[in-house]
Amino acid sequence: MLTIGRLASYAGVSIRAVRHYHQIGLLPEPERDASGYRSYDAAAVLRLIRIRTLAEAGVPLARVRELLDADPETFAAARIEVDRELRARIRTLQEHRRRVAQLGSVESLAVPEEVADYLERLRGIGAPPILVEAERDAWILLAARFPETITAIIADKVAQLADPRVRRLYQLLSRLTVEPENDDLLCEIADLLSDQYDEAAANGVLDQQDEFIPDQAFYRLLDSYSFAAHPVVTRLAELLTERGWTGWSRVEKRMP
Repeated sequence: MLTIGRLASYAGVSIRAVRHYHQIGLLPEPERDASGYRSYDAAAVLRLIRIRTLAEAGVPLARVRELLDADPETFAAARIEVDRELRARIRTLQEHRRRVAQLGSVESLAVPEEVADYLERLRGIGAPPILVEAERDAWILLAARFPETITAIIADKVAQLADPRVRRLYQLLSRLTVEPENDDLLCEIADLLSDQYDEAAANGVLDQQDEFIPDQAFYRLLDSYSFAAHPVVTRLAELLTERGWTGWSRVEKRMP
């Protein structure tokens, strides 16, 4: 008769594995002898070897008992089904490998391709890293919530970068990152934004905000992120309010 250590050694598994198989009911747990020790026979070694063989073949432990106790016909059918499950897992793992290879770096994690292109354009016109990073995170939130419209939204943003006023805005924002207490600069930015909002309102562009993002709670989420990103955002929002505008991610003319 064998101790648990000798049983594990003969079957090529660990003592911990033996105890686990006891716990989940795969290997019957023998009664303890008068000294309080368990003793195992050859049948236990054989069953443990079969358990190990099935487990090493990739059979889920939840199905090992079924195969151990199956007749030849049932075993053959179960083997085919397990093989099908393993092939499905392989396909899933291969897809995971493909997606891992596309992750790039932590800076681009979860950034859609069109957003990455837009951010690169921002860098190209001199937008500072802190601003690009803030926009990146906001776009990640937006793309996850509205994947079906992100391409159209980004295309519009890319088109706006050709506008000298937009490029001027990013130049001013770049200065603001090193001069956050410059009130004249803040006012110039607020004036520029206000002029753009006036034009967007006149062209009906502001009326399309809810078509692209029909979720007021999401606008509030974006606002909370923006206000937490840098204290100057709050100051800019206040200056825009003085110029007749409310909101940040979603703007509208303040009622008189």
